[in-house]
Amino acid sequence: DYYARKAREAAALKPDIICLKDPGGLLTPERTSALIGVIRRESPGVPIELHVHCTTGLGPLCALAAIKLGVELIDVSVPPLANASSNPSVFNVAQNSRALGYAPAIDEQSLKSVARDLTYFAKRANMPLGEPVEYDYSQYVHQVPGGMISNLRFQLKNLGLLDRLPEVLEEAIRVRKDLGYPIMVTPFSQFVGSQAAINVIKGERYAEVTDQVIQYAAGLWGEEAASEVDGNVKDRILNRPRAREFGGWQPPQPSLKEVRNKLGGPSLGDDDLLMRYVAGNEDVEAMRAAGAPKAYSDAGNPLLALVHELSQRRDCRQIHIQKDDFNLTLEKRQ
Repeated sequence: DYYARKAREAAALKPDIICLKDPGGLLTPERTSALIGVIRRESPGVPIELHVHCTTGLGPLCALAAIKLGVELIDVSVPPLANASSNPSVFNVAQNSRALGYAPAIDEQSLKSVARDLTYFAKRANMPLGEPVEYDYSQYVHQVPGGMISNLRFQLKNLGLLDRLPEVLEEAIRVRKDLGYPIMVTPFSQFVGSQAAINVIKGERYAEVTDQVIQYAAGLWGEEAASEVDGNVKDRILNRPRAREFGGWQPPQPSLKEVRNKLGGPSLGDDDLLMRYVAGNEDVEAMRAAGAPKAYSDAGNPLLALVHELSQRRDCRQIHIQKDDFNLTLEKRQ
């Protein structure tokens, strides 16, 4: 009934499209079929788009279930950025849709070139490659979205604590229960995930609490949500000086002029303003201090990449490459 009502409300707005989005990767093929059936019945004639993640291993199957029901728009990713906690692989969905008798409207040859280059760059930089995962029931328990898992993995890796990711996800289950089972979408999934990471890293639960979790427990994100927070946990969260600072707090409503002045002054351009507002001044400055984007040699010519890398070395003056009848000698001369 809930989804039927929401589909009717969406259809009344006369949208160009209705997107069934599952950032937490919680859909099953059966649930996908049921929800699409409801949306189609309540919003006839409106195209449907499906956005799923592969966190439980079921993303590609959910995509197939949608295709069988006539959904023509499926969100996918190009390997090595596909699978794992991301979207299904464009090649896998295309292959399976063809097996069902459909003709995917993509330029597969161009995408294969993109996938090859991205894979080459990822291996050069020692970055993880997205791979299909086995079915993971724990995803239905902690419900941490794929994007949040990627962020946690990145942050823990930078701290040298990547091996503790399973602990953080287990703690996320407990934190979500403590907070009364908030829905795991932005921003609440970040509240839960960040607090879980802090609890694990500090070694003591709620020894340190984020401002967002304090605000949530204090009812600043909704009195109904705060009423579901475990009483003992709420007392521990709110019984600290920082929590008292939020007494009577109201979300700021600065004008555009005030935001621009705060982030850089009247001369700050719109693009820079948006970037600083979303990412923060500190991250923007760090990005710019890092210099120009890293340049990669041609991924389609590994020999060229090898010669380029060897030519940059300071510990050798001569390079000699021989293969069959091919000979190449490079020498540094003063």
